[in-house]
Amino acid sequence: MMNDELRLTIEKALEEIRPFLKSDGGDISLIAIEDGKHVKVRLEGACTSCSVNQMTLKAGVETTIKKYAPQIETVVNIL
Repeated sequence: MMNDELRLTIEKALEEIRPFLKSDGGDISLIAIEDGKHVKVRLEGACTSCSVNQMTLKAGVETTIKKYAPQIETVVNIL
């Protein structure tokens, strides 16, 4: 998958998860894709101070991204 295509695929995955984050006062932005395998995102709004944001990142965001782009190995939140 080309880099632009991968970026669009990951953005599509984030669009799927975004309504759930927004319903709790948060949001998410794609920051970078490294080596076509590692994704950096930024949790925003209420998500930055939420006590379960790491669970949201792994169980929600990472799972959804991997559903769209199975070659992704890691998803990390950049502060």
